[in-house]
This record gives sequence, structure tokens and C-alpha cells, in this order.
Amino acid sequence: MGTTVKSRRYESPRRRAQAEATRKSILEAAQRLFERQGYPATSMPSIAEEADVALKTIYVYFDTKAALVHTLWDARLGGEEAKLPVLERDWYQGVVKEPDPERKLRLVAAQARRVKTRSGTLLEMIRTAASADPEIADLWAGIQAKLLDVQRAIIEELHASGSLAPSLNISRATDILWTLNHPNVWQLLVPNRGWTDEEYERWLGDAFCLQLLGSPTGPHDETSSADP
Repeated sequence: MGTTVKSRRYESPRRRAQAEATRKSILEAAQRLFERQGYPATSMPSIAEEADVALKTIYVYFDTKAALVHTLWDARLGGEEAKLPVLERDWYQGVVKEPDPERKLRLVAAQARRVKTRSGTLLEMIRTAASADPEIADLWAGIQAKLLDVQRAIIEELHASGSLAPSLNISRATDILWTLNHPNVWQLLVPNRGWTDEEYERWLGDAFCLQLLGSPTGPHDETSSADP
């Protein structure tokens, strides 16, 4: 009796590269449309047409339009390090290793400028779409929560080194850093008021240092400065 040999699926490096190129093309096309005409007006067929692929090809990679937005945001936020947790990425490790507190905060401001320059318009699209789509609302809430977590980690670094202004506790300082670094502030200053990216980064670094490292302006409050 002969032996039946099961064939194994083989994916060549060339095929994987082609698949990744198609996926990238879809994401780039989707971003162009989302930023140009918004989330509700952008359909999956229009993304397929913009990317010059069949509609069924879109669904090979993304089950829903919201899933496509999730993937697009992760890719644009992390770049080549998209699969790494934020606290393991190169920019954050650079912040951790920087001993000078002012320089540390200016590195954070520089990263904020890079992210918002690359993805600020996409972020605004996500924020405005959140009210119309529960999945996008979850994404927007997750973006803000992750931003808060990263800001808290930065504040804990400052607190551990004794650099945080004595009038601040970790919780209040985290709120301040999160608010200043929030994409809504970038949206107000750069697209709405016409600030340059360089002006935004310089102002943000100054604000970080003034608010978080500056001497207290009033009597020291033992309650407010206690670590939560």
C-alpha cells in the first residue's frame, strides 16, 4: 500500500514581500482618503480603488473598516518598531538613559513633534469618528489611555531622580504632562493657529520644564506633594 504524502503550504520570501507590499499600499491609500474626506465618507470600495486592488483583497487583510484604522494607527505610531511595546522603543529608552531632567523632557517634546507631524491629521480623524463608531471610540479611548500610561512612566522617572517639582505628586504631574502632550493641543496650535512644527516642539519643551521642574510658586503643601 502506498503512503500518502501531505503537501505542505510553501510561502516564498517573494510572495511574503508581495503580500506586505499590498498591505502597505492599502494602508497608505486608506490614510490618504481618511485624512482627505474623513472616516464616514471613506468606504472599503473607495480604499480598494485608491490602492488599485480588488475589494476582496482588502478583506484578506482587514475584516472591517475599523480594524483597518486600528492597524493603520499602530503602524503610523510605531513605524519600524510598531510591534514593540512603547516603553521598549528606542526613543523611550533614550529618554530613560538621559540623566539631565530638562534634556529628558525636551526629548519627549521632540518625540511628540515627530508623532504628531506624522500622524496628527490621522489622530484628529480618529477623534472625530469616535462619536459615530463604537470601535473607533474604543480605539480613541485606548490611544488616550496609552498616552497617559507613557506620561506616568516619564513622571516616575523624574520622581525617582528627585527632579520633579516639590509642589507636585506623581498623579498631578502625570495629568499635566498628559494634557500638554495631548493631540488636541497640537491640533489647536499647528493646524488651527499655523504654528510650525519647530515652534510647537520648542514651546512644548519649555512648558514641560516650567510646569514639571520649576520651583513651587507658593508655600509647600505636604498633602499635595505626597506620593499617591
